[in-house]
Amino acid sequence: MEAVTLEELRKRLADFAKERDWDKFHSPRNLLLAMGAAGVEEGEREHLGEEISDVLLYLVRLADICGIDLSRAALRKLDLNAIKYPVPHCQGSSRKHTDYAALSTSGAAAADGGESSHDDCDGSVAS
Repeated sequence: MEAVTLEELRKRLADFAKERDWDKFHSPRNLLLAMGAAGVEEGEREHLGEEISDVLLYLVRLADICGIDLSRAALRKLDLNAIKYPVPHCQGSSRKHTDYAALSTSGAAAADGGESSHDDCDGSVAS
């Protein structure tokens, strides 16, 4: 698996969300909640940039200390999520992935040990 730049990763994530019609669920507020940064206001752009940078820097450092190739891990996770959240079953949907997992013949729900970074198919965060 190849290394990936942050720009390439940003584009792949944007494409992933667009293919599934998830942009409507990925508001700054929902993404902040998903990161555990609910106290950061969307309008505080400079402060938000600092907080996001802190998360990125800690993540890069943690991956280094743990011996994890972050580029490879991110690409692998995107591949697993593409299997777990197939476009035909998930596009524009806010149903839980377990509602349609039985429809998939790929066995993707077990591909990453059944763990998910999303509670819902749409990746949105309940408020």
